[in-house]
Amino acid sequence: MNRKARIEEALKDAFDPMHLEVVDESHMHSVPAGAESHFKVLLVSESFADKTLVARHRLLNRTLSPELEGGLHALALHTWTPEEWFAKGGKVPESPPCQGGSKAG
Repeated sequence: MNRKARIEEALKDAFDPMHLEVVDESHMHSVPAGAESHFKVLLVSESFADKTLVARHRLLNRTLSPELEGGLHALALHTWTPEEWFAKGGKVPESPPCQGGSKAG
């Protein structure tokens, strides 16, 4: 099972998301092909209600700690309640270009 699938499985099990997108953005960075090191996550879940942004991110970091300890370098996290997701039009923001040696630009 690749890293993207493991991330998806862990997040589905932990948060019962209404919506989940996991995007491997490693190709946007100066890493070897197939590195699976940089991911963007959009997770929409009722479990984020009444939690600060920092608390939400800590929950995801804790859930994904085996991946972070095993070579996952970066996570762009978008952790929203269903109401927040609908208010944002149901779209995940574009990631900015890499500032540390990007291949894209």
